[in-house]
Amino acid sequence: MTFFYQIFIQLFNFSLPVASLFNKKARLFVRSRKDLFRDLETRLSQISSPDSGPVWFHCASLGEFEQAKPLMEALKDRNNQLKILVTFFSPSGYEAGKNYKGIDFLFLLPVDTKSNVRRFIDMVKPSQVFFVKYDFWYNYLNELHTRKIPGYLVSANFREEQFQGLYGRYLRSVLGFFTKIFVQNELSAKILNGHNIQHVNVSGDLRFDKVAQTAAKPKKNTVVEFFTSPPNAAPGGREEHVKSKILLCGSTWLPDEEIIAEFHRLSPGCKLLIAPHDISEEHIVKIIALFPGALRFSLISKEPATAALDKLKDARVFIIDNIGMLSGLYRYADVAYIGGGFGVGIHNILEAVAFGVPVLFGPNHRKFPEANEIAEQGGGFVIANTADFQKAMGLLVSDDKNLKIASAICKDFVGQRKGATGRILSAINISQ
Repeated sequence: MTFFYQIFIQLFNFSLPVASLFNKKARLFVRSRKDLFRDLETRLSQISSPDSGPVWFHCASLGEFEQAKPLMEALKDRNNQLKILVTFFSPSGYEAGKNYKGIDFLFLLPVDTKSNVRRFIDMVKPSQVFFVKYDFWYNYLNELHTRKIPGYLVSANFREEQFQGLYGRYLRSVLGFFTKIFVQNELSAKILNGHNIQHVNVSGDLRFDKVAQTAAKPKKNTVVEFFTSPPNAAPGGREEHVKSKILLCGSTWLPDEEIIAEFHRLSPGCKLLIAPHDISEEHIVKIIALFPGALRFSLISKEPATAALDKLKDARVFIIDNIGMLSGLYRYADVAYIGGGFGVGIHNILEAVAFGVPVLFGPNHRKFPEANEIAEQGGGFVIANTADFQKAMGLLVSDDKNLKIASAICKDFVGQRKGATGRILSAINISQ
């Protein structure tokens, strides 16, 4: 199996320049890694003591990076001399992570060939390594294990079907390289133990810590706040004076938006905030076609305040056509619809749940334990069509008692599950 992996990774590496001639993503992958090692050498020379290597976090993409932030911040709090280096596999995740000030170094991960791996680890000299959730690269993990560099997998979640066939054999082998595996739940631990993987600790999911942090210190957005509040609201706050319930539709795709549009046509009482997954101009035009008269944040925010507020006070649909705002906007919502459930799978429901906002989502959610649990408890509702959408929204927005009960379930759901950061730190050596 290892032999075939090495052949595969070499073929992958050699095919990238050719693929980049025809494929935009491949072209970005190649271009973004140009001069990577030279950049590594230049920037790592900033470390004053070469004997004290950074703690290295590897994240597949932006979601895993956001998930790991509480752990990174806690490590920094315990040792402010500690350097943290983050790698991404995804160029898009790398671009989005550039603005975060809580780390010292940010790079794309070199392709997992043996020569790249040895060169990278020789240069970085990591003191500890954290892989977040998944993205298991055999040569990296094998080399770290061989060099006895502590390596941890955090916030991992496993299903029994992952251990079937050839990939199951591969997974068992790479998981053996970790010093300790921190999983989200008892079921994952049981599955690993059943495959003779014993170095397992049930710590919970770092995402609960992250969303709890966001909800505890929400950022105010004056433009969105005015849209969600009536123009004659008294100083007491939105909760006492709102005229329309606010439905925030986050990370939506076209199939989601088509159902939302049909619901809005049949039940126009709610105001809609729509923050789509794809903010390309082509996609935004499609959303506006579904919601005639919808306003765009990118345009409204450029207008003089008086003109912007005049338009917002009569608007019913407001499109958030930028990246980075969504997680903080759930503070303004009464109910949230989380997109992706009519495609590859739902996006993060916990950002909404942490604010005590009940969530609706599509049928493809089975791989997400938190979605199954919140639906079972009554804080989440599975939507298969417009009729389901209307039924769930009718239950929540027509009776404030139902809304308060669902909201309380959501708040308790996060409150009872946070704390993974502390459990991980208590189980590892953080003396570096």
